[in-house]
Amino acid sequence: MKISACIITKNEESNLPRCLKSIQGLVDEIIIVDSGSTDRTPFIATDFNARFIRQEWQGYVGQKNFALTKASYNWVLSIDADEELSPDLQQQLKALHDSPLDPIISGFQVCRVVFYQGQWIRFGDWYPDQLVRFFDKRKASFAGGKVHERLEVTGPLQPLTGELYHYTYKDLADQQARIQLYSTLWAETAKAEGKSANALDPYTHAAWRLFRSLFLKGSIKGGALGWQIARLNAYEVFLKYKKLSQMK
Repeated sequence: MKISACIITKNEESNLPRCLKSIQGLVDEIIIVDSGSTDRTPFIATDFNARFIRQEWQGYVGQKNFALTKASYNWVLSIDADEELSPDLQQQLKALHDSPLDPIISGFQVCRVVFYQGQWIRFGDWYPDQLVRFFDKRKASFAGGKVHERLEVTGPLQPLTGELYHYTYKDLADQQARIQLYSTLWAETAKAEGKSANALDPYTHAAWRLFRSLFLKGSIKGGALGWQIARLNAYEVFLKYKKLSQMK
């Protein structure tokens, strides 16, 4: 079985080595599609014998689908630069690589866990985050709006028990900057789809998100850190609908 790893990047010198080390020896080629890095990202790619392709930014969906077209093999591991295969997931991928697969299977689901402020978050909205990251590209493609792309797969999926580690935010300032960016992209996508919001929507949606995070998803079990995560998630929802309500 041959496997292509596909990664999209821009200025990922702090994350990329960790990501590439975790897949080294487990895949048969590494495809990196870069949208204009000005740091050491290209040199790191070369160090790991990756195929480095420059491509003007097409959005998350377009960029990831473009990467799939450059993969030489049908089975693809799609991984972000700020992610890392856990040791258990590495062993499972190796076993899949070395054994014939049931041709009926279209992909495998993994559980992603976030590393946040010095600890792994296994509660609340962020966990378990089930994603399909290993799949037959003939049966799959990315879809969605300007942010939070999703992989659409035709056919049966199987779960893997190993976790995918996610080093999502460098610090609180990075998190707040992304909240601003992602809320804008979400609002633009919603507007393009013909959606609208009234003056009350930001408050009602944010309140529901906060309640759901704390009590239905269990963020309250995380103490002060759980409260912070729930509060910032609710704030992002508030901004989404606030920005949508202001769009003409």
